[in-house]
Amino acid sequence: MPKMKTKSSAKKRFKVTGSGKIKRKHAFKSHILTKKTKKQKRNLTKDGLVHKADIPNIKQQLCMK
Repeated sequence: MPKMKTKSSAKKRFKVTGSGKIKRKHAFKSHILTKKTKKQKRNLTKDGLVHKADIPNIKQQLCMK
């Protein structure tokens, strides 16, 4: 049986914290920023955590199971 490969798209988008949670970046911060408020752009810069319903799928893509 060959080894499982990590999904390249997942390893670029997600990082695992020391406590085992999965961090992610916010979307909608790449272009068309003129119509967004300063507060909205500032809050999109911060990292977020993945919702607990999505964690099993992402762990499988990262070969963490």
